Order: sequence, then structure tokens, then C-alpha cells
Amino acid sequence: MTIEEIQNEIVDEFSMFDDWMQRYEYMIELGKSLPLIDEQYKTDDNLIKGCQSKVWVHASLDGDKIAFTADSDAIITKGIIAILVRAFSDQKPKDIIEANTDFIDEIGLKEHLSPTRANGLVSMIKQLKMYAIAYQTQLK
Repeated sequence: MTIEEIQNEIVDEFSMFDDWMQRYEYMIELGKSLPLIDEQYKTDDNLIKGCQSKVWVHASLDGDKIAFTADSDAIITKGIIAILVRAFSDQKPKDIIEANTDFIDEIGLKEHLSPTRANGLVSMIKQLKMYAIAYQTQLK
């Protein structure tokens, strides 16, 4: 599936819920299904700067696609990173770099997060794209 197809799937899933309490519960469930980062990667180098809670992300190149794993010490934040990992994992670096993140606005995520969590979300997206840029230069 392309990034856009996965994003559309996420938007469809979130549109099934009537209120934000249900959406938060769904995000918590998504966080529980997150491919967990190996303990050896829970280092300061893999911590996302700009997040109120701790979020670790590890990226590895699998052929010509990037595989992301992540974890967080906060359940909502873990759900947020789970959404991003789902959208961007197993994709080519070029596609991750060029992907838009309008689906975040479509599901209403930014407007329902505290300002510090919204900043953290932006930092998470930026970090995933930075990994993609690093791997893109390796592939050339």
C-alpha cells in the first residue's frame, strides 16, 4: 500500500467514531499494537527532541524501504507514534520525504492535542522524515 492509501485508511477508521473520547481510546489501542522498539535502541540518540513525554524511534533500511519501530512512556503519545509508524513504515525514503501529512488534520488530531503534544507530533513527523533523508542519501 502507498502512504496515501494507508493515510486514507486511517482517516476512514477515525471517521467511524462520534466523539474524541472514542478516538482517544482507539489511539490507545493502536499504541498497544505498535511494533515495539528493541530495548537496545531506547537510548538518548533515539529520543525525539521536542516531546513532553519520552518517545523513542528507531529506523532501519530493509532493502530499499525503511522499517520504523517506536515506543513511548505515555499512552496517548504511543498512539500518535503508532499512527505515524503505520503510515510511514515499509515505505521508500523518497516517498516518506514527499508525503504530505494532511491526514493528521483530517482526523482532527492536532486540534485535539494540548499545545505541547501538538509540538511533539510535529517533532515526530520531522524525525521520521529526517531518517528518510538520511537513508535516501545512502541509497544514491
